Amino acid sequence: MRAVMDVLPYLVAVWIFLAGCYGLATSRNLIHAVGCLSVCQSGTYVLLLAVGYRDDATAPVFSDVEPGSRPVVDPVVQALALTDVVVGATVTALLLALVIQVAKRHGTVDPDELSELRG
Repeated sequence: MRAVMDVLPYLVAVWIFLAGCYGLATSRNLIHAVGCLSVCQSGTYVLLLAVGYRDDATAPVFSDVEPGSRPVVDPVVQALALTDVVVGATVTALLLALVIQVAKRHGTVDPDELSELRG
């Protein structure tokens, strides 16, 4: 049972990522596609949290005890997760701004109807 619990966060991360990829591949709306891309990125948050988790560990604050006297979680993984959230929000905002411009210029958010953008 312990081995299943060790693998479960990774399986959840993969499931979230694949659900977002499926939505992205089947989307007929640019706004829906941006949302599905955000769901894909949410899978990376879960993956980073799974990598940095340790049983019985505390926050990496060393002001009250000697270093090495207790297990702590990895602060680098926490910083990467925070950076991932900020980058994800920025990319989502940029993509939604581009979708608004496409809707203004072409009058649609359906990618199949954007014939002027085909190469």
